[in-house]
Amino acid sequence: MFYWVVKAILAPFLHLGFRPWAEGVDNVPKEGPVILAGNHLSFADHFFGALFLPRKVISLGKAEYFTGRGVKGLLSRIFFTGVGTVPIDRSGGKASEAALRTGLKVLRQGHVLGIYPEGTRSPDGRLYKGKTGVARLALESRAPVIPWAMVNTFEMMPPGRIFPKLGIRPGVRFGKPLDFSRYYGMEEDRLVLRAVTDEIVYALMELSGQEYVDKYAASAKIEMIRSAREAKAAKPDATED
Repeated sequence: MFYWVVKAILAPFLHLGFRPWAEGVDNVPKEGPVILAGNHLSFADHFFGALFLPRKVISLGKAEYFTGRGVKGLLSRIFFTGVGTVPIDRSGGKASEAALRTGLKVLRQGHVLGIYPEGTRSPDGRLYKGKTGVARLALESRAPVIPWAMVNTFEMMPPGRIFPKLGIRPGVRFGKPLDFSRYYGMEEDRLVLRAVTDEIVYALMELSGQEYVDKYAASAKIEMIRSAREAKAAKPDATED
């Protein structure tokens, strides 16, 4: 109920203020388990990704969204609970397996599961290598996979920006269902998992028009931070003679 209340309150303001658009909404089945596999450009994706769907989308989100303190932490918990986010531990190992089981439970209950194969937001608007958890979910659940591509949300609200820019219309494209039935029963094969994941990411690249980078987004973020620090350290002090 909270999900629909939050959506009913936010939707008119989002439509009026940003004039979002959507393509291929009919590609999402009206009932039964569905995996929405999307690119992740911006915090704004949480607002616009499911805006046009008549079904509730349950997403897997980092546990930090639910553990913050003070007013900001409270607002974060309220918002992510309201938009149907389930907290998961992203530390790897047993935590990753627990996240997978949570996703499978959502699908077995016949819900729509939203997942970002890149694992985190893109640091520069490009599309990064997908993690194979989405392939495990697809093969074990045998649910249809719909590519879910956000457009213009990076330009509207890049990482670090608190308020979105006006005058930029965000959009979302839902692709045709991807069929992985030829791989059923092979979910323990790492090469198969990589092939399935790459096919999903390729579909997202075609839908979004993003440039693809063959590395993980988390690694790219670390490299960018390191480069920025090195550049700052190498910059001569303006106070020196």
